[in-house]
Amino acid sequence: MSELSWAFERAKAEGRTALIPYLMAGFPEPGAEVELAVALERAGADVLEIGMPFSDPLADGPTVQNAGTRSLAAGTTMSDCIAVAASVRRRTSLPLVLMGYYNPLLAYGLERFCADAAAAGVCGLILPDLPPEEAGEMQAAARSCGLDIVYLVSPTSPEERIREVASVASGFIYCVSLTGVTGARESVAVGLEEYLSRVRAHTDLPLAVGFGISRPEHVRQVGAVADGVVVASALLDVIDAAAPEERTAAVEEYIGSLRTAAEREVQKV
Repeated sequence: MSELSWAFERAKAEGRTALIPYLMAGFPEPGAEVELAVALERAGADVLEIGMPFSDPLADGPTVQNAGTRSLAAGTTMSDCIAVAASVRRRTSLPLVLMGYYNPLLAYGLERFCADAAAAGVCGLILPDLPPEEAGEMQAAARSCGLDIVYLVSPTSPEERIREVASVASGFIYCVSLTGVTGARESVAVGLEEYLSRVRAHTDLPLAVGFGISRPEHVRQVGAVADGVVVASALLDVIDAAAPEERTAAVEEYIGSLRTAAEREVQKV
C-alpha cells in the first residue's frame, strides 16, 4: 500500500473524510512553509499538497496565481520546491504531494526530478496539464521512483476519459468539483453525488474533491460522498490575511474547523 493509500485508509478507519490542504512553495515568503506545514499537521491534516509556482498555471484561479507570482518574484526554483518538501518531511509525518505543471519538469529532467522528489520524501505528483495519453514517459519515471501520479477528472469528463484516467492513476483521483479554475466559492456544485458515482464505477482508488472547498459546511457536504477534500485557495487567503506572528495560529484554527466538520459529517451518514 502506498503512503497516500494508507493515509486515506487511516482516515476511513477513524470515521472521517481525509483532509488535504495546499501550500505554495515560497509563499507567503521563502522559509515560511515549514512552520505552516507543522501547524497543518497539528490541526489534523492527512496529506499535504505543495504547489510549485509556474508562470502559466492554467488550472489556478486568482488566489493561487497570486501566491505563485509572489513565490516566483522571490526567486523560488524547482530545486527550492524540492528542498521545501525535504524540510517539511523532516518536521512532519504528512504524506507529501507536489503539484505543478509539466514544462518546468521537462526543463529539470523527468528522471532527475522524480529521483530528487522521492529522495526528499515526496510520495505523489499532481500535474494538471498532463493528460494520460501523453504521460508515458512521466509515468515511467515516477513509477521507477515509487511516486504516485494523481490525475484529475471533472464533471464534464466523458466515460471514456474517466476510464482512461482510472487505468493509469495511483494514490487517489482528484475530482474537480466544477468547471473552471481554483478558488473559494459560496457553495459546492450540485450533482456531486452522481458525478462521483460515475467515477467510482471505474476505480477502487480514493476520490478527493477539490476546487471551491472553503467552509466547514462544504466539507460536511462533500464528506458524505467523497473520501477526501482538498482545500487550497481559502487556506492561502487565511495565510495571506494573517500577520506573520499569527499565521500558524490562524492556520490551525481554520483547518481545525474543517477537520471537525469532516468528523461530524461521517458520523451522521
